[in-house]
Amino acid sequence: MPHRYDGQSMRERLQETLSVHRNELVSLFTGYVAQGKGILQRHHLIDEMDKVVGKDEGMQKLKDSPFSKILKSAQEAIVLPPFVSIAIRPRPGVWEYIRFNVYELSVDQLSVSEYLQFKEELVDGEINGSYVLELDFEPFNVTFPRPTRSSSIGNGVQFLNRHLSSIMFRNKESLEPLLDFLRAHKHDGHVMMLNDRIQNISRLQSALARAEEFLSKLPPLTPYSDFEFDLQGMGFERGWGDTAQRVSEMVHLLLEILQAPDPSTLETFLGRIPMVFNVVIVSPHGYFGQANVLGLPDTGGQIVYILDQVRALENEMLLRIQKQGLDVIPKILIVTRLIPDAKGTTCNQRLERISGTEHTHILRVPFRTEKGILRKWISRFDVWPYLETFAEDASNEIAAELQGVPDLIIGNYSDGNLVASLLSYKLGITQCNIAHALEKTKYPESDIYWRKFEDKYHFSSQFTADLIAMNNADFIITSTYQEIAGSKTNVGQYESHTAFTLPGLYRVVHGIDVFDPKFNIVSPGADMSIYFSYSEKERRLTALHDSIESLLYDPEQNDDHIGMLSDRSKPIIFSMARLDRVKNITGLVECFGKSSKLRELVNLVVVAGYIDVTKSRDREETKEIEKMHDLIKKYNLHGQFRWIPAQMNRARNGELYRYIADTKGAFVQPAVYEAFGLTVVEAMTCGLPTFATCHGGPAEIIEDGLSGFHIDPYHPDQVATLLIDFFERCQKDPGYWDDISNGGLQRIYERYTWKIYTERLLTLAGVYGFWKHVSKLERRETRRYLEMFYILKLKDLAKSIPLAVDEQ
Repeated sequence: MPHRYDGQSMRERLQETLSVHRNELVSLFTGYVAQGKGILQRHHLIDEMDKVVGKDEGMQKLKDSPFSKILKSAQEAIVLPPFVSIAIRPRPGVWEYIRFNVYELSVDQLSVSEYLQFKEELVDGEINGSYVLELDFEPFNVTFPRPTRSSSIGNGVQFLNRHLSSIMFRNKESLEPLLDFLRAHKHDGHVMMLNDRIQNISRLQSALARAEEFLSKLPPLTPYSDFEFDLQGMGFERGWGDTAQRVSEMVHLLLEILQAPDPSTLETFLGRIPMVFNVVIVSPHGYFGQANVLGLPDTGGQIVYILDQVRALENEMLLRIQKQGLDVIPKILIVTRLIPDAKGTTCNQRLERISGTEHTHILRVPFRTEKGILRKWISRFDVWPYLETFAEDASNEIAAELQGVPDLIIGNYSDGNLVASLLSYKLGITQCNIAHALEKTKYPESDIYWRKFEDKYHFSSQFTADLIAMNNADFIITSTYQEIAGSKTNVGQYESHTAFTLPGLYRVVHGIDVFDPKFNIVSPGADMSIYFSYSEKERRLTALHDSIESLLYDPEQNDDHIGMLSDRSKPIIFSMARLDRVKNITGLVECFGKSSKLRELVNLVVVAGYIDVTKSRDREETKEIEKMHDLIKKYNLHGQFRWIPAQMNRARNGELYRYIADTKGAFVQPAVYEAFGLTVVEAMTCGLPTFATCHGGPAEIIEDGLSGFHIDPYHPDQVATLLIDFFERCQKDPGYWDDISNGGLQRIYERYTWKIYTERLLTLAGVYGFWKHVSKLERRETRRYLEMFYILKLKDLAKSIPLAVDEQ
């Protein structure tokens, strides 16, 4: 269905422009065609327009016409003379395709399939015939409700609750699945919530009314055991609460739902039902351990995220189970790969308890083939041939550890999400996906030119696995909106899987719908035992101050620190990140070096990478190390700049943020793109005013001017000006620094804590667990389609990847 823009489709709009600005449009499109066969990206299309306007002022009319809106919403164009086919995205999640014939001056609307066929012709030099394998998940979702506004993307659970409650309101028979759901609740063979005395909705209503009256006569804090027998006689089992007051609240919520359901009551009730006792979290690749692993290949932020996640999740599960009046011990298993050649880590141990928890363990399962167990580490891009057997082995190990089936499985990254899909399919349990990063958007044109990437990255397997996992998941959580649907100008990571082609393999006409209510934004936080406000004096790690002072101010130049800070009275601008092109630490150093005014006001300290170029094995990092040394010389930064290599001591890093706050400094995150921005959250949690990139997640974390500042790394002069203005204002009004610091802390406490995250995650598990129960028949067709796709495509693709060989 073409998008209507002011009542017109994009094709009608272009047709209208053609009738009014015929010469100008011909001139512009002739310019596109003159560039020859190929793909023109958004900036190429706009640059060509600007070039043509520069040569001919008459073209200004075209630039001022409504056509410029079409061009600004174009994402790419395929040039196959005499045709120019354009993919237009009027708003996030909405696409339209048109084709312009430069010789005949005609405009056609294209279907997704026709547009992708053009792409294939560009790559293969010919049309691949009429019968190409096309993947289309849309027919399975036609009857499923979904929002239509781009602003609703990522708020799936709110939409689902509105939908479910409106059905219940209109049709009382639709309350029956809720009764079935409550009656089906068991744990370890013990019935929970309702027993056989309650067989229908009217019996449930009368029993609830009796219970409500009975409970109203008890003191609020009466323990459940004192009245358990009375409630059992009415038809109620354990799970409603631990005190008379909590049970009464649950009874009241359910009575409200039965009488006049509304979305927030339904969400609260479903979120409080005891459903999640055993959780499995899957993260196969890399070295998954608690110590000495960060910095090893494929081992970084995802591991920090999961370790912080499970500590908070166990606490929240224990708290909920206690409030539900149950005597159940929860279990969390992180399922990862066992690596016999563990490089001095614990990755060769089968079972390892997570420090700071009682009931959470890492369960390691080896990769194996017919030839035996693989001993060495392999890249995350090479794991695909091992995952099916890994899933089977993991299923047996999980059953042995839990003595049963998990209630929720959470996949991480492409490999973990595929394994979670295989386990969820086999065990019939609720599945949640977390992508962390989807590779497709990181490597432009990695879909149409997949063969070029295949030997090194095996993207055909990865993109196929991503499609299967996305469509199999019951719900997907992301850290930001941009991860799902991008921004006005940039396509989201998930959105890039809506329609694409792997020429010669298959064509995806409807891969994932970003409007699907399975998408939810649930942002992580920082570990608040490590990261807390500088003003909490009694919690400060003052024992580390000597080593921090040495790190910042020791005049000796060595592999632990180079550069000097001559004036210790100045505030410090601080940044900490990997040393690569995208994180743009050298861009910040250059911005600082060029601004004499900024250098007058503050010192700059960066924690990143290695100082000694010979220690790095990463090509991109070595370039950045060399560039950093060049910048220090070029701008003569000695006396105002300190460079410290990457630091692994998290406790000291937390105190380092607070120490910088003591100097009334600021944190700067200058990345050209940042998917989320955990260091931004860490700095703000420590009360350090934060300036962070406007490209990606930090733009959502920070409210510009209130809880921090947005900066555009592509305009370093403006970044310097913003920093100068901030520090000059702080000199005149010291209270301004406190305002931004407090604004950042308030923002974190409202939105970015692991407590909020785990509360939300468990509520989502409740709502989607109920939705899975209600819609299981409709989901069966999708599952069979995915099963066929897995067996006919992914298995063969994975088999084609050479198996790793252990050195003898």
